[in-house]
Amino acid sequence: MPRKKLWGGRFASDEDPLFARFNDSLPFDRILLEADIEGSLAYARALERAGVFTRRERLSVEKGLRLLLEQNRRDPGRIGRSQAEDVHTYVEEALAQKTGVLARKLHTGRSRNDQVATDLRLYLKQKEIGIDALIRGLLETLANLAEKYFSVILPGYTHLQRAQPVYFSHYLLAFGEMLLRDRERLREALERIDVCPLGAGALSGTVYAVDRNALARDLGFSSAAPNSMDAVADRDFVLDFLFFASTLLMHLSRLAEDLVLYSSAEFGFVQMDDSVASGSSLMPQKKNPDALELVRGKAGRVFGHLLSLLTVLKGLPMTYNKDLQEDKEGLFDTVVTVENCLQMIGRVLEKMRIAPERMHESALRGYLNATELADYLVSRKMPFREAHRLVGKVVRRASELETALEQLPLREYQSFSPLFESDLFEWLKLEKALSRRKEPGGTSPPAIRRALRVFRKRICL
Repeated sequence: MPRKKLWGGRFASDEDPLFARFNDSLPFDRILLEADIEGSLAYARALERAGVFTRRERLSVEKGLRLLLEQNRRDPGRIGRSQAEDVHTYVEEALAQKTGVLARKLHTGRSRNDQVATDLRLYLKQKEIGIDALIRGLLETLANLAEKYFSVILPGYTHLQRAQPVYFSHYLLAFGEMLLRDRERLREALERIDVCPLGAGALSGTVYAVDRNALARDLGFSSAAPNSMDAVADRDFVLDFLFFASTLLMHLSRLAEDLVLYSSAEFGFVQMDDSVASGSSLMPQKKNPDALELVRGKAGRVFGHLLSLLTVLKGLPMTYNKDLQEDKEGLFDTVVTVENCLQMIGRVLEKMRIAPERMHESALRGYLNATELADYLVSRKMPFREAHRLVGKVVRRASELETALEQLPLREYQSFSPLFESDLFEWLKLEKALSRRKEPGGTSPPAIRRALRVFRKRICL
């Protein structure tokens, strides 16, 4: 039996079953059910204010919507058993079974165009608030680890080559800065999403006396969309979220990549807890950092969702087009991916064990204090470029002798320059080198303590 359509009056024949399956969005937009009911409750109140509903009619509709919401919360599979085209059709048909013609009257002056734009904003607004809280939790984890391992030294890298020593706490706070910027981007997206499209109709506004500002406030938005055409055509707020998510996942992927490397036998700086690792079906000795690799891999999928929606939007004529149905699956997947990755990285960090001795030992190898040696000569009035060239020769000599700079005999140093004196060995110690980075943003203990205090305050903003 052909199913009822909200738009069927114009058509003389039934829709092709293949087209119905191709066109239907209920399998994925069902996730908007609560937002759709929330919007319908507010719209019913707006219609009462406009004189379309009597108080008694509005109360009846409200009762039916709340009952529908409760039924679907008790039985989440209920909506999936429906033959409805989309979530909006499902709500209207299910409400009609409870309130009859009042369900049809609820659609007065409302289009699925402004309805879905409102639903999507309500859904995403709630999700963004929850994700903000997850980012805060991860920031607190980083702060706690920075305090716990405050004095641990490890090699810092450029080009994946040992470069200069840093404190592990300084390294952790670097990712904290990235996450703080991510949270700023998310909050900017929250500001721009806080506009209500409902009441814009299909594209030209409504002829009914719907107080759109009151409707917006009723739904928790700060304002009503100022242009009815833009209200139904705009998906910038989805792009905002997808860009935020892509940047966040890029940062989490960089952290995951470091930890994958650091957990390898070649580095041995950290060890993943057994509960967030897996083994090999063939090689009994293996312990694989799968949680981190999955975070790294999922970043690519999120990037794809951003590019996909940009491509969908780039050629759309004003205003609403069915192409906009493609805004949802990628968005819903991104939301779940972001939530899962934030929680997974947090769990990995909380359970991770580190090897301070191995980090320190690695920081002692590879001539990481060569820059310190150049700075030593600068402190004796040698121009830096000249000092840089001379120290390069010293490093080459130490490499030939297979010895560290701090173990190279003083006579070898003095064969390069009389400026070298015995106090250079104290100067070259890792702790001394780190303590000289006292300026803001540096890796000295006082600078890190200051940064950590400020970081904790910023987390709470």
